[in-house]
Amino acid sequence: MYDYLLSEENMKFRDEVREFVKSAVSPSLIKKMDKDEIQYPSEWLHALARQNLIGIRFPKEYGGRGLNWESEIIAQEEIGVLGSSLSCLFSLPSICGEALNKFGTEEQKLNYLKPMCEGKKFTAEALTEPRGGSDFFGATSTAVKEGEYYILNGEKRFVVGAEGADFFLVYAKTNPNAQPRDALSLFIVDKSETVEAAYIYGLLGTRGGGAGRLIFKNAEVPKENLIMGEGEGGKIFYQMMVPERLSTAAGFIGLARACLHIATKYSTKRKAFGQVIKNFQAVNFMLADCITYLDAARAIVFNTAKSIDAGAPPALQRRLVSESKKFSTKACWKVVNKSMQIMGGIGYTTVYPIERLMRDARLGEIWTGTTEIMNLIIQHEYYKELLSEKWIGRDVELDALDAEHEEEKHYG
Repeated sequence: MYDYLLSEENMKFRDEVREFVKSAVSPSLIKKMDKDEIQYPSEWLHALARQNLIGIRFPKEYGGRGLNWESEIIAQEEIGVLGSSLSCLFSLPSICGEALNKFGTEEQKLNYLKPMCEGKKFTAEALTEPRGGSDFFGATSTAVKEGEYYILNGEKRFVVGAEGADFFLVYAKTNPNAQPRDALSLFIVDKSETVEAAYIYGLLGTRGGGAGRLIFKNAEVPKENLIMGEGEGGKIFYQMMVPERLSTAAGFIGLARACLHIATKYSTKRKAFGQVIKNFQAVNFMLADCITYLDAARAIVFNTAKSIDAGAPPALQRRLVSESKKFSTKACWKVVNKSMQIMGGIGYTTVYPIERLMRDARLGEIWTGTTEIMNLIIQHEYYKELLSEKWIGRDVELDALDAEHEEEKHYG
């Protein structure tokens, strides 16, 4: 752990969230969600609200705690041990609240951000479309202004929380003739008869989070529910990706940590060939790998959070959250697999939760931007940094023995 890096305030906060996770979430809730007997755990969100754990980064006047990103990732890791459904539902107010807090009007904050943080309204974000996936700016949902309203038509899918949300943040085209990045706008859309929410997916894992599709059929959205302005959707989207990807990175550390805890404990009890299996190098070396993966993932996520708190420029934030999300979800997948390998056949059964957490973990490299999209962002931002005038440092090319032979440096 990295307690020595935390402020006294954040250590107390970590312990508060840890105790909440330990005592306020019943095993029966998680089991019912995994069996699809519960499709939206509203009791979980009400419990978060009672503990004042919704939208913790947002100002106190809007129901938050006014905490920072360091606090957010601490909470997200602790909640991550519960699996990806509850972790994702915890992060949704942070993601949607980012748009409301940074770009919303005072009226929007009072009508949506404040009741969201107080647990009086539940939210969800509607990004993905059937033909879209990673092609976010290829969205085809439309919003046409007619008088005091925008008429919204289209479909979104894979919307976590679709079942129970009271309002959605929805991206739609307001100017189909503009360049893709200038064509989208973001709207606050209340659930109504013209907003159909359907729970239709049989998911491998991450069950019980109310994931479904939304269909908008001439839904009337008051013009006051447009966030920031027409064509500003792209700018808002890039900002929302910070909490979306960093919360994923932190949550999956908790998920992997849970698996490692189970496997480590098992290795001290399970006997083979006359001794506990922790004594075998084949086992304890796998544990060593897992410990290293988790420490490395926690380090990169913590560094990213501290960088954002310190005011890192937007381009650097985009690169760091992409690196964090990529590395953490990949590390998590390795830890879960090695944990199951240590457990052997019993780890493949429902006697232990590793099989459920493995099903949850597979989504990590897909949602909130695939690993391939993360790679695209990472290299793009690094090239911009490397080739900009801001790049400073020693010209190490001159340290080669024959560096002066410029005629040998052919670039084709």
